[in-house]
Amino acid sequence: MKIAGIDHVVVRISNLDRSIAFYCGVLGCALDWRRDDIGLAHLRVGNAFVDLLVSTPFPADGLRNMDHLCLSVEGFDLEEAKAHLRANGITPGEEGRRYGASGWGLSLYLEDPDGNGIELRG
Repeated sequence: MKIAGIDHVVVRISNLDRSIAFYCGVLGCALDWRRDDIGLAHLRVGNAFVDLLVSTPFPADGLRNMDHLCLSVEGFDLEEAKAHLRANGITPGEEGRRYGASGWGLSLYLEDPDGNGIELRG
């Protein structure tokens, strides 16, 4: 078996509309399919999905859903990213040079509206 890439990541959230607004409006994901009947939204990120799933109570077990989700950003500019986040009411977190699937690169941490960690990476 050879893994070819990530198909999707599921993030448990507390409010579907708020999370869609954040992931699409702030981060630039695209809403592909919304399933209100089960509290699920599939967001397109390149060739993959970030799936948002409403979980009640939230967080279900008192723990966070994951440490963080790392999103690759084309033409990543750290200062532009921080300014964009601040303009959208998001406080940028720790920045630094980190190792990931594409090697070493500059990245920036932040949190989504439910406190899930996100890393934006160039």
